[in-house]
Amino acid sequence: MQTASETVAEHRLTLPEILDLLVADGLVTRADADRLVAERRMHRGDHHPLVVIADQKWRGAAPPQKLLSIDMLTQWLAEKVGLEYYHIDPLKINFSAVTEVMSSQYAGRFKILPVEVTTREVVIATSEPYITAWKKELGPILRLDIRCVLATPTDISRYQVEFYNLAKSIKGAERNSSGENRSGIGNFEQLVELGKTKGQLDANDQHIVHVVDWLWQYAFDQRASDIHMEPRRDVGIVRFRIDGVLHEVYRIPAAVMAAMTSRIKILGRMDVVEKRRPQDGRIKTRTAEGLETELRLSTLPTAFGEKLVMRIFDPEVLVKDFSELGFSEDDQARWGGMTSRPNGIILVTGPTGSGKTTTLYSTLKSLATPEVNVCTIEDPIEMVEPAFNQMQIQAGIDLNFADGVRALMRQDPDIIMVGEIRDIETAEMAIQAALTGHLVLSTLHTNDAAAAITRLLDLGVPPYLINSTILGVMAQRLVRTLCKHCKLKVPFGHRTEDTNWEEFVAPWKSKRPGHVYQAVGCLECRNTGYMGRMGIYEILLLSVEIKRLIHAEADAAKIRDQAYKEGMKPLRISGAMKIAAGLTTFEEVFKVAPPPVRN
Repeated sequence: MQTASETVAEHRLTLPEILDLLVADGLVTRADADRLVAERRMHRGDHHPLVVIADQKWRGAAPPQKLLSIDMLTQWLAEKVGLEYYHIDPLKINFSAVTEVMSSQYAGRFKILPVEVTTREVVIATSEPYITAWKKELGPILRLDIRCVLATPTDISRYQVEFYNLAKSIKGAERNSSGENRSGIGNFEQLVELGKTKGQLDANDQHIVHVVDWLWQYAFDQRASDIHMEPRRDVGIVRFRIDGVLHEVYRIPAAVMAAMTSRIKILGRMDVVEKRRPQDGRIKTRTAEGLETELRLSTLPTAFGEKLVMRIFDPEVLVKDFSELGFSEDDQARWGGMTSRPNGIILVTGPTGSGKTTTLYSTLKSLATPEVNVCTIEDPIEMVEPAFNQMQIQAGIDLNFADGVRALMRQDPDIIMVGEIRDIETAEMAIQAALTGHLVLSTLHTNDAAAAITRLLDLGVPPYLINSTILGVMAQRLVRTLCKHCKLKVPFGHRTEDTNWEEFVAPWKSKRPGHVYQAVGCLECRNTGYMGRMGIYEILLLSVEIKRLIHAEADAAKIRDQAYKEGMKPLRISGAMKIAAGLTTFEEVFKVAPPPVRN
């Protein structure tokens, strides 16, 4: 069956042709169309007409007056010519397979790009629906069904270069991936300039340089928080964590992944030869926008080789205020009341990846004025921040958290951040620092705020020292936030999940919202329905009544109940408030917040 595009004579799209269709559909006025055609006659260029129109930033002439973006225009054109619209998502494309379909020269000649290959068909994206001669040429050669789809000309141009260059580098690296140079080890703040070898690898390793550069820039572009490089028996798997969820990105030949890991270890000042024990390192580089970004490296020996995880620290995180992190006005008041005290201990609890580091760094950043001395002891240093004096523990020379706090006490500090209280010795040093007039911030791994008190008792901290030093405890989790471009407003009670509201907020009554939002999915959020994450919090302040409950046989449930009576909102209520505000969904809060505790 022929599509509408195949019944029209072969020709490239022209600007007047597209504008006439837009005018006929009421999306563009005739005056604007004629003006643009006249302007382009004066400034001829080889730009696709959809790109030219999208550059005008016009809004539809008729309601709802949507922005005529390149994506919207391409979807509109796809309907006109009877083709499927295809959004090219690099995370879902097998670069090696699609680039075997045709050469880069052939793809560039017809401005097409293979995007999917199966045993039965190949899907090829085009931005020129009336150029179809290539289909007749490719059919007999490929011996597969050819399905033509319409994609934006900007995506096709971009990914033609990226896909073929990457595939070429992978193949070249596979041939030249034996042997790495161990030179080029710099200092702690070494800035890695992407694409510049600085003599670290010889000319034969340029393929590896390109693949590693692509991996980082691609991760930055996709808003990844972590990059996982996982060796398997015959292949290496690359995965990105985006908004807390892992996505497989690419499968790389095992030899190439080993060479990539070695290059990254060199840049991170790690021992390239040592592959039998875990190692840590860090790299400082720049994004495509020129922003300096830090990557924390961690290797782990596995059955099939070294697994490498790179955690990406966005420097803009520390610029955000507490409302952007997810603090309500009540949360800000409680947290600000604690952190403005001159001395005492403040604890932040939650599992790994719950945003504790971001909260502590943002707090320290706001407290680090020229009048105070802020010192940290961390394992490892998460982000290098010039406003702090940061020290990293060194297990090899017996420099642990307790020894670090002891050393910091002689550095005339005002505020001390201890990465984690793991044992009684560290707890005692933190308490000693608080008793001698310092403000101490630290973390614990507990499920909620009240459990932090009983954890300290379990470590062996006497109740009277807890009462005299602990100012408060904050438990937190991260939930994905709804994409503002596509979230759908629905009446409360419309979905099955809404019927759980009473149980969800019990026994803390909370007013039912008139409506909620649900995740939909669009191009902006990669069809997940979510974009970004924010925190939900519960903050326990040590009042006189709560201190009376802290003794050798203290019960976390009783402490928790008293805190609720005094105004502490549990994690689920914090999440419910964000659901009611249209920021997240039941499903997200259910995943991270514990169920209500009933005695």
